Amino acid sequence: MTELSRTRDILEAGDFSEANLAFLLDLRDAEAREHLRATAYAVKLATVGNKVYYRGLIEFSNVCSKNCLYCGIRSGNAEVERYTMTDDEVFENARWALEMNYGSVVLQSGEVSTPAFADRVERLVRGIKELSDGRLGITLSVGEQDEATYRRWYEAGAHRYLLRVETSSRELYARLHPADHDFDARVACLRSLRQVGYQVGTGVMIGLPGQTPLDLARDVLFFRELDVDMIGMGPFLPHHQTPLADGAGALPPQTAFERALAMISVVRCALPDVNIASTTALQAVEHTGREQGLLAGANIIMPNLTHTRYRTGYQLYDNKPCMDENAHMCRYCLEGRIQSIGETVGYGEWGDSPHARPRRDA
Repeated sequence: MTELSRTRDILEAGDFSEANLAFLLDLRDAEAREHLRATAYAVKLATVGNKVYYRGLIEFSNVCSKNCLYCGIRSGNAEVERYTMTDDEVFENARWALEMNYGSVVLQSGEVSTPAFADRVERLVRGIKELSDGRLGITLSVGEQDEATYRRWYEAGAHRYLLRVETSSRELYARLHPADHDFDARVACLRSLRQVGYQVGTGVMIGLPGQTPLDLARDVLFFRELDVDMIGMGPFLPHHQTPLADGAGALPPQTAFERALAMISVVRCALPDVNIASTTALQAVEHTGREQGLLAGANIIMPNLTHTRYRTGYQLYDNKPCMDENAHMCRYCLEGRIQSIGETVGYGEWGDSPHARPRRDA
């Protein structure tokens, strides 16, 4: 049986076993890869449509207590210049998003778990809700917290939360983190977020040192087991100020890029009604990376609203794109790119995951 015929059989049957997922994620035949992508795009149109929803990204601080071995803002990186935006600067970004008819913003920072940080995030969420008269949806991406803190922020008005695991493999997770970083604690946070009522997002990196197609297949099953609503996936790209700077054992960037596109397509086919981000890391490898992500099955883009004076301080990997383009420039550039592939921007819409609607409406 050829790769193409087996790919057709798997997709037609919807048989997304661990072995079949691993097979789809390691296709070598160009026709088989194109059939996977085309099938995923057809599933996307049937389930979430051809609208791309914006999540205006506000990277409000790069102060972080975590020391993840792959990350440019890890606490152990003494060379990065730390910053924290003022409340007024955050509100300025959110107000701009509202004026530009973005439906949602993302408040993202390094991971900090202190009472003062919890107070501040609540203040920011309430302030954005007030200045937008409730029109802006709010996603938080601020790391591991206790359930009481998650509940405070949810009650303040945040309704989506992104907490990436980067891999569901305990072995890989241990290689990527110091010994005091606990995989089980991170997964427990994802379950707490669901319990509180958030739409829950997570994600993984593709092409990590030692990672196999079977590991990625298990990531897909992990997403299904946790019943997540949003998923972000992109290629692993080293940062020069981290222990993984040399990229030893990782996939070459172009290979990781192709596998990331395959991962987007596989997730769209296996979990048809979730939201999937076309990440900036894709564009770091290829200029049209985010468009290719959309054509592979993604439907979310996170334009960076952070003021350019702070962007050099928030580089999780090297060669992050759009470092010198302000939010206004990004808006029109992205809109043109999206329209060029026959899709439209869902201006003024929160773009909640269809997967979350039955739970939300229950």
